[in-house]
Amino acid sequence: MKKLELVLVAVAAGWIALAAPSCAIESRSELQAGAAAVDITPRDLPLPLIGSFRYRPATGAHDALNSRALVLADGTETVAIAIVDSCYVPRETLDEAKRQAQAETGIPADRMLIAATHTHTAPPPAPGVGLRGPEPAPSMQNEERYSRQLIDGIAASIARAFERLEPVEIGWASTELADKVFNRRWFMKEGTIPPDPFGGTTDQVRMNPPAASPDLVKPSGPVDTEAVALSIRSVAGEPLAVLANYSLHYVGNIPAGMVSADYFGEFSRAITTRLNGGDGFVGALSNGTSGNINNIDFSTPRVRKEPFEQVRNVAGKLADAVAQAHSGIEHMREARIAMEQTELTLTRRKPTRQILEQSRTILQGVSPSELTRRHIYAQRAIDLHDGPDDVSVILQAVRIGDLGIAALPFETFVETGLAIKRASPLQQTFVISLANGAEGYLPTPEHHALGGYETWLGTSRVEIQASERIEAQLLSSLQRLANTVP
Repeated sequence: MKKLELVLVAVAAGWIALAAPSCAIESRSELQAGAAAVDITPRDLPLPLIGSFRYRPATGAHDALNSRALVLADGTETVAIAIVDSCYVPRETLDEAKRQAQAETGIPADRMLIAATHTHTAPPPAPGVGLRGPEPAPSMQNEERYSRQLIDGIAASIARAFERLEPVEIGWASTELADKVFNRRWFMKEGTIPPDPFGGTTDQVRMNPPAASPDLVKPSGPVDTEAVALSIRSVAGEPLAVLANYSLHYVGNIPAGMVSADYFGEFSRAITTRLNGGDGFVGALSNGTSGNINNIDFSTPRVRKEPFEQVRNVAGKLADAVAQAHSGIEHMREARIAMEQTELTLTRRKPTRQILEQSRTILQGVSPSELTRRHIYAQRAIDLHDGPDDVSVILQAVRIGDLGIAALPFETFVETGLAIKRASPLQQTFVISLANGAEGYLPTPEHHALGGYETWLGTSRVEIQASERIEAQLLSSLQRLANTVP
């Protein structure tokens, strides 16, 4: 039996919080919220960009990276949600940011949900994370500075949002945007899928296959076309913030060497314009369950587009859809806020003896300048062998009125997100991926059986049944919130 460790947080009024909030929080008895954005664009360049299998130095920024935070309080509970323009952020880095934010606000760390957007054009969140190939010394020094800047920026965004707490009205809406999401894992004709990094030929599906290839058979799964938006406005009706959620990996086609928040940042700018948001308005887009979803229709030939053209197109269409849905929201002045955080212990995947020996042979005498994908996966296999046998991951469920949010630290497959939405006891629910850590891809057991990039050892690092255990735990938390919070 695997051990499930539950860390209790305030699920209903009267429960004892693990870390007592400040008196300023407890003295408020009405629904309040505050929002803030803090620029986390790197100040010191060059820096590598993560989200690739090679070293890509950034020499400038096309647009700003931000940590966008929302704090909600109902007089009993206070919750902070921060969406960070980063590819992913390790738990250790986020834990430090939470400790710093707790010291500044009194909000307990286990009442903070911090998630990365998954832009592939952001610097490493911690020194040495995501590097590919040799790196010059100045870049390594800049990584250390950026890690500190990132932690400080995340904490500052939560602190500023807390300082801006004011009486508010909230509401939420759901809409559809179907033509911007496609399943990226395809069944192919027999014998047309390249071997995996360890030489295996058992993959039945291929990630990002050649578009319009005659070898394509069909996508291996569904998509989630839903966009959900939580709206916050002042009691005078002024828009203060929107937290949206959409299950699209990222867009890309960013010029070489450019830092960018990708379509997540562009959405923030677009929704601010669509809703006539003022200087303090914060629009944030969280990543849903997009581990096997992107914006490429592989059944048709790809059309060449200018850099940022598709970023603007996707973000603009999504902002249009959210703004239209937003116009129909009936905002309310009363809504209970509640949260449950749990920790689930998962078993780490380990290489077979054959793969371990093969990996050690592959890396013998290899210099950093010669690293290929094969070498990278060999090192990942060795690291998993040498590392701990299990990992504890943070899972969170949040209730805002009849809106539910589930959060987990993985690049989650869309099937898991759809299942949580269908089974949630709350009126509306969405799922935020890459929250409170970054533990790799989370395929379902069925997709593990199909193979493909997302299931390879080193891409997926936890037990094959992990998605089922996580889904069950998140639904259990949502059910408790539905049962115990009026």
